[in-house]
Amino acid sequence: MELRHLRYFVAVAEAENVSRAALKLHVSQPALSRQIRDLEDELSVLLLERGPQAVRLTSAGKVFFREAEAVLARTDAAVAAVRAAAGGTHTELHVGYAPSLTAQILPGALRNFQQAFPRARVLLHDLSTEEMLTQLRAKKIQLSLMVRPCPGTLRGLRFVELARYPMCIAVARNHPLAQSLSITRELAAREDFVGYTREDYPEYHAQLGEVFGHKLRLVEAHDSATSLIAAVESGRGVAMVPSCMACLAGDRLKLVPLKPEPAPLIVGTLTLATALTTAQDKFITAARQAAAD
Repeated sequence: MELRHLRYFVAVAEAENVSRAALKLHVSQPALSRQIRDLEDELSVLLLERGPQAVRLTSAGKVFFREAEAVLARTDAAVAAVRAAAGGTHTELHVGYAPSLTAQILPGALRNFQQAFPRARVLLHDLSTEEMLTQLRAKKIQLSLMVRPCPGTLRGLRFVELARYPMCIAVARNHPLAQSLSITRELAAREDFVGYTREDYPEYHAQLGEVFGHKLRLVEAHDSATSLIAAVESGRGVAMVPSCMACLAGDRLKLVPLKPEPAPLIVGTLTLATALTTAQDKFITAARQAAAD
């Protein structure tokens, strides 16, 4: 068994069609089919169920697919690390991030990382919490800057804390509460609230429940910080946000501290709980330095 067998098998499994996989791999369909059969013969296991229009993974094929993906990902990471260490081709690091939560950390992290690892290139992906979790597990991104997920979602993942931000109530500049030095939970709960969508930001709704119970009137749900800020600014409601939101909102909103103070929002890096690549390790160190500045 060679690495090319694994790459061929993964390509066919993803395409669910030998012809499409052959085009992607730039090999002939008969040659690709023969390679897959050779792999099945060596394993003495049927990996694919072949139909007239498509192929499907067998139960054994699903297991082998996950293992083959892991082997190929680790191989690619090893090659990239060696080339980077030898001064060869540039390393790419795909990083997911939440703009509203990382605005204070991300610029410094990128600057520190570039100084420590000049031959690397960071590709940023603006994603929701659920998208980052999904893409991390699928190895489409290698690291995320995000709020700490719920404990139940951390299996197989490693979270490194970077910063804690107090929670505030964001109001429009002309809102009566904008002149307050602080807002009690009881007073805030009388207002109409706007927030984030539950499916994309479950941890946000969990925190709302911890702070206010079931007392809130959540009148709107948004899928981005940009639209949330616009909704609050226009007077459609108030929102519970971390203090770091001030970096994005500027003078468009007033952020008033909540009293008594709820648990802060914890932001950090999230990776798979496997051995870190050189780029991942250096980026986490760079982010820690930025958070400490």
